[in-house]
Amino acid sequence: MRHGTLRTGTERACGETTARGRACSLVGEIAVSGKDEFSIFNVSTDHIPEDERVPLLREFYCRGVLKAEVEVREGKPAAASFTSHVLPEAQLLIGGLCGARVVRTKHLVADGDDSLALIVNRSGVLGISERGHDLRLRAGEAVLTSAEDVTIFERLSLGSGFSLRVPRRVLAPMIVDVDDAVMRVIPESTTGLRLLVDYAIALVHEKVLAVPAMRQLGVAHLHDLLALVLGATDHARESTGRRGIKAARLQKAKFLIVNNCWQQDISVANVAQELGVTPRYLQRLFEADGKTFSSFLTEQRLKRAHRMLREPDFAERPVSSIAYDVGFGDLSYFNRCFRRAYGATPSDVRSGEAL
Repeated sequence: MRHGTLRTGTERACGETTARGRACSLVGEIAVSGKDEFSIFNVSTDHIPEDERVPLLREFYCRGVLKAEVEVREGKPAAASFTSHVLPEAQLLIGGLCGARVVRTKHLVADGDDSLALIVNRSGVLGISERGHDLRLRAGEAVLTSAEDVTIFERLSLGSGFSLRVPRRVLAPMIVDVDDAVMRVIPESTTGLRLLVDYAIALVHEKVLAVPAMRQLGVAHLHDLLALVLGATDHARESTGRRGIKAARLQKAKFLIVNNCWQQDISVANVAQELGVTPRYLQRLFEADGKTFSSFLTEQRLKRAHRMLREPDFAERPVSSIAYDVGFGDLSYFNRCFRRAYGATPSDVRSGEAL
């Protein structure tokens, strides 16, 4: 991945410092693999003088989201923290903005961008105006917006959001009536909405999108899940059932296991309950992926133990304590599994005699 440089009227190249002695706070990373290019943009107004924040945010939106104006609300300083993943035929935005509003003006609409974005308000209250509708999204609610229309986004109370933007040509054939779906409030309980958000965030957190093949597959699943949320056609719904939902549930299950594998009571039953599926259904998802729930859980625990054994911070920790800390209740079983996985004993890894 190579680092790109983003500039605003008040920012120099990333890595340089301004006259005020601070580093550039708008950072871009670009990865290229043939035609499969994607970019990651991060922006934060922390430690940025108030008079420099709006130009910074405008540059971020134009580079990493959508051409739009950023207008400061009277008496309130603009503040934001965002991450944008710009992918082939999809763009993910996670973060929040306060003290300002984002406006897709009539002048900017003329740029020809016809993308559609699912806006999900994760907390607080978010105001959105478009097509004569003035909506106030509560936590968990969502709405589809169109880049072809003048739109105003304004956070009415502190909170954060998520958006998935896709080209109109991708989404239109997948749902019954794409224009009818625009600016229609989508309740938090809508089938697939939480799954879509959880799946997208898991893709970002697990850095799955850095792998070209996984990036293409992940985007396809996002399209399927978005279509399901908005009212997929029968054909698209059938495809989603085969690909999107199963992939998203498996990804979320893995995410839960990776982040909770140290708990000795984690089981297929409680992970299945968290996903809202039966234990047998979850087991079949893992089997279709070439593993079992137990083997994946054990693998994650062993990886955690392997990292701890090589870190100086845990050099004085007994192997038995590390085995317990990562979720194993039986030291003999831990040693057998570890040797089978790494071809060496935990003591060999700790001493540096094995990798």
